[in-house]
This record gives sequence, C-alpha cells and structure tokens, in this order.
Amino acid sequence: MNPVFRMDADVRWRDMDAFGHVNNAAFLGYVEEARVQWFKSLSSDWAAETSAPIMAAVTMNYRRPIVWPETLTVELLAERVGNKSLTLAHRIVSAGDPSVVYGDGNTVLVWVDRAGQSVVLPEGVRAACSL
Repeated sequence: MNPVFRMDADVRWRDMDAFGHVNNAAFLGYVEEARVQWFKSLSSDWAAETSAPIMAAVTMNYRRPIVWPETLTVELLAERVGNKSLTLAHRIVSAGDPSVVYGDGNTVLVWVDRAGQSVVLPEGVRAACSL
C-alpha cells in the first residue's frame, strides 16, 4: 500500500507532557493536520463543498515515545475505499529514519451533506486513493 500523502512536522515543545515525551493526544493532532493538508491539496474549498468528511472511528497504536527535538513524517494510506466512506491508515515515523515508527493506526471517514446524511465519496477523493 503506497501513501496517498506525506507531511513532515516538527515536534513542538508544547506537545510534550510531564514525562518529557509527546503527549498521546498530540499524535492524533499530527494525523489530523496531515488529513487536512491532504484534503486541501485535492480541493482548495474542500470544507465548503456540499459535503464534508466526518470521523466515524479512529485507532492509534503508540509504538514508542517521541521526544523533542524531532521531525516527523506522517503518512496517509488508502486502506479501504467504500461508496460513502474511506478508511485511511496512518503512520508516524521519524523523518530522519523512517524505520523508527512512533505510531500507526487508521481513521474511518464518512462523507455527509450539510443535513448530516451520508453521501457518495467525492470523485476527487476516490481518484486520489487509486494512485
């Protein structure tokens, strides 16, 4: 499975917790930022269209602690493309050594219209997942 999107991110000092490593919630923030950047790369008005993705489920496996300073690479991979939903796998690795995996998992996204009804995936998203 090849990544549909990659994003580098510097660990911020404020991401750390009292134990001197990145707080678990920041892992999800890195993945969220990668998803938003990917959507923006597909369509400049992705959040203003007639439909938008909502998160139905998320998993994160914490493989090892991240400490500051570090530059991360967040990879998104199309794990499953359904009619109205998309499962994106994610991996957080060291940008300097991609064999160092900090976390992985997946996110299930469902496309809904402004009334909250599920709708068919946008063609641009479907096309980006088949690369």
